[in-house]
Amino acid sequence: MKEDQEFTEASPEPFFFPGGSVGILLVHGFTGSPSEMRPMGQWLAQQGYTVAGPLLAGHGTSPLDMERTSWRDWVASARDAARKLRERSSRIVAAGLSMGGALSLYLGSGVAGVVVDAVISMCAPIYLQDRRAHLARFVAPIHRFHRDGSAGYPPEIRRYLAGYDITPTRCVGELMTLIRRTKRLLPGVRVPTLVLQARRDRTVRPKSARYIYARVGTSDKALLWYEQSGHILTVDRDREAVWRDVLEWLRGHDLAP
Repeated sequence: MKEDQEFTEASPEPFFFPGGSVGILLVHGFTGSPSEMRPMGQWLAQQGYTVAGPLLAGHGTSPLDMERTSWRDWVASARDAARKLRERSSRIVAAGLSMGGALSLYLGSGVAGVVVDAVISMCAPIYLQDRRAHLARFVAPIHRFHRDGSAGYPPEIRRYLAGYDITPTRCVGELMTLIRRTKRLLPGVRVPTLVLQARRDRTVRPKSARYIYARVGTSDKALLWYEQSGHILTVDRDREAVWRDVLEWLRGHDLAP
């Protein structure tokens, strides 16, 4: 049986799997949901970790709800989830996919007021493939929404997704603000950091990973590449390798459950 065979149910609901004293926070991406993190979370829980997958503000309901949120709301969601996880864990790791990776780096800098012991960034954005994103705040007043969701992914990936197919244009501008602020905070990330990047990423330009790796303040860092996967690295073809690599890295940093 493959490791991920049972992990196929898509749901936007947050998840929590109790386990050992090391907690793993798994933060989903922009317009996504905990569904894209759940298979990895279930697998890590099987290895003995306590795992939390929060639902970020404005996600998991409707694009109209998301349109009313800002980057500060997403930071607050990740921060609050990290604090709850810290209450029942001796050490916590902030891990995230895409925007969730940026939020994990944000938490890792310490400015959000919560202490994390390590950071795992997966396909986090510094440079986006669609350079029109920089124009979002100017376009939003006349073009509130655009279609940009899971329809472009093959069925074997879509079965794990429960995000939006419609994106609020204003929120793209908020994402760009979060990216700019996270870039400035990278030198303040002084905890062990693992950077993972898919070579076939059509959302984030892969050179984002090299930027993050070069600029995080810690000397305890690693950068791993995955040749067969696209942006949603946690559920794509390399997913089992990703999970195993994360586990090996955690164990190598005295973060076994």
